[in-house]
Amino acid sequence: MFSAAPTPRRVLPPARAAADSDRTEATAGPSDGPEGAAPPAPKTGGRNPFFDNAKYLAIVLVAMGHSWEPLTDGSRAAEALYMTVYTFHMPAFIIISGYFSRSFDMRKDRLQRLVTGVAVPYVLFETAYAFFKRWADNDPGQPISLLDPWFLTWFLVALFIWRLTTPLWQIVRWPVPLAVAIAVLASVSPDIGDDLDLQRVLQFLPFFVLGLSLRAEHFRWVQRRAVRIASVPIFAAALVMAYWAAPRMTSAWFYHRDSAQELGTTWWIGAVMTLALFGCSIVLTACFFSWVPTRHTWFTVLGAGTLYGYLLHGFLAKGSRFWGWFDDYAWLHSPLGEVAVTLIAAGVVTALCTPPVRRLFRFAMEPTMAWAFRKDPADSARARVSA
Repeated sequence: MFSAAPTPRRVLPPARAAADSDRTEATAGPSDGPEGAAPPAPKTGGRNPFFDNAKYLAIVLVAMGHSWEPLTDGSRAAEALYMTVYTFHMPAFIIISGYFSRSFDMRKDRLQRLVTGVAVPYVLFETAYAFFKRWADNDPGQPISLLDPWFLTWFLVALFIWRLTTPLWQIVRWPVPLAVAIAVLASVSPDIGDDLDLQRVLQFLPFFVLGLSLRAEHFRWVQRRAVRIASVPIFAAALVMAYWAAPRMTSAWFYHRDSAQELGTTWWIGAVMTLALFGCSIVLTACFFSWVPTRHTWFTVLGAGTLYGYLLHGFLAKGSRFWGWFDDYAWLHSPLGEVAVTLIAAGVVTALCTPPVRRLFRFAMEPTMAWAFRKDPADSARARVSA
């Protein structure tokens, strides 16, 4: 008789690094740390100021764009600025989101962060926006529909879907051309419908996939002095082109929420426009990144709160329309009024990104929700061993 072989002792997996336990912000890149990928050449340990600066400046442009929308009917210059900014501000956010999603997989802790940092804020703010519209717009029939994102919440739905598909994009041979092909097909498919705002999800998809494909050296490349200088005439040309196009085309093309047929044109024009706008967005986004400071500035700390500024400023942006501010105060449509509206929008969204606002609304934006998830047996075993 042979003696029984000794039972091998089970080795517990090592504790995850602190960087892996950091939470990521839903709107554009990390909130407290990267999702695995190292940012380009951080000057100090931890967060890279370049990405925080880029996110803050982009969210300011988002708020400005929303403040210009009521002014575009009577001002060709406002419409040109509106079109130019809408060409690149959301693509910039989405590219950064993709860049910081490169290491996303189906690991338990990352799925938990996806739920608490994206899905939960979507449910809460979709509900809050519905009640706000009922009150502010005197619209008691406004439904609460989690399948039909209203106003800003489409981005949370899109990010949730994009991030879940990250492992797929990392195994295909040509991810960006494939994503562009999907976007083109979506732009000529009116039967997609409005559920989950899938038109936007699919038409903005190439920017997220591009972010997944970028490396640190790509961001360093656009920060070169030559690129920064070249960006000046490129942006000037974009503004001139937008000024010419303002009375000739609808700005709805820049929302990417409708098919070509829904915009009253043919399918092949929709395909051409999708490709053309993708190219223009990439060029202007690169120009934008070239101007973003790479050092710590007074607004660097605000880059960690762009989710707060993004979702909270929507109440004021829509409220100003519901309450008729732009109709009651004619001076807002004058050049001085347009400047004032722009500065107010920038100031409001800046205030909403500050640490006090983040602490106040963290329960909705970054809930821990430990009670909602099963505990990892390995973590419990480690706790018993260390006790």
